[in-house]
Amino acid sequence: MLTALALALIVLITVVDILSPPNVHLGPLLIVAPALTASFAGPRATAAVAALAFAALSVIGTVREGLTSTNIETQLGAQLVVSVLIVGLRVLRERHELELARVRSVSEAAQRVLLRPLPERIGPLHLASVYLAAEAEAQVGGDLYAAARTTTGTRLLVGDVRGKGLSSLGDAALLLGAFRAAAHLHAELPDLAAYLDGSVSWDLAQLAEQSRRDRRDRQHRQALSALPRPAPEELPEESSESGESFITAVLLDIPDDGSPVRLIDCGHPPPLLLRPDGITTIAARRPAPPLGLGELAPVRYEAETFQLRPGDRLLIYTDGVIEARDAQRRFYPLTERVTAWHAERPTALLQHLRRDLLAHVGGRLDDDAAMVVVERLS
Repeated sequence: MLTALALALIVLITVVDILSPPNVHLGPLLIVAPALTASFAGPRATAAVAALAFAALSVIGTVREGLTSTNIETQLGAQLVVSVLIVGLRVLRERHELELARVRSVSEAAQRVLLRPLPERIGPLHLASVYLAAEAEAQVGGDLYAAARTTTGTRLLVGDVRGKGLSSLGDAALLLGAFRAAAHLHAELPDLAAYLDGSVSWDLAQLAEQSRRDRRDRQHRQALSALPRPAPEELPEESSESGESFITAVLLDIPDDGSPVRLIDCGHPPPLLLRPDGITTIAARRPAPPLGLGELAPVRYEAETFQLRPGDRLLIYTDGVIEARDAQRRFYPLTERVTAWHAERPTALLQHLRRDLLAHVGGRLDDDAAMVVVERLS
């Protein structure tokens, strides 16, 4: 359809130019046809339309003045140069699109391996999740969620690594791997939380030690060279950020028999309990520090309890949701917005929230955002 429009423009401009008075020259407008084609077609189609436009200008010159006139030669030369430029830019654009497609395919593969989709049904629960990555080329970043079955129920993990985008993938992978390996091994939720904190702390300690070794190696090489030693602020960022990483998380143990749900909040935004009669914030009375900071002070994890009755829905989210800002820098009012849809089924509820959140920020998030909805069916 659009190609036909470009061809029609060539024919129209050619006919009108030939029929116009001698002092009216519309031939230079023919360059619009290849420029338009480049916006929707590939380099070959753009080059073909550019060649037709060049031929049409030659026909105009032959009919009106002759190809040897200075005016026509100038027009033909200018059109040739601009056409080559348009085709060249279209080639570069196609290469960029192919590279972006490869990056996205790798990102999607990483997402499937790292952040496995939650099952729609697990035990007596109906689950739904949505992930919105801040990085334009990424499908996954530092937010995470996972579910695991135990002999008595289901355990859920929703977390948020300090930082955003692809740079936080390593810490997210570490915590997810530790949770999947140990979720069914610890009978009590506090023991699982302590294990996860130990795993994260150990890994971050190893990274900090590696960073210190790299720093010493750089200083040693600098001392052996004739160059002056760099100032501390000129060192790579990882040297100054050692030991500052952590992961906020919510751990849930939901028994199959309808017993109270046990929850441990490690510095994470509190979940929302959605019931027909209203919305309740499940704020921990004894919140624990984020995972990875347990080395700084001994932590005694204590689980909160609340009832999740059949038909109740639990909304767990990361701070990328509630810290999303609109053009006036106002935070996203999650509790207020979810009120309109709190009776929806999990998948429909998240679809409404996803559209509303993206509309609030104008289509682009500044931080990764994840939401999980859990509904007890029986």
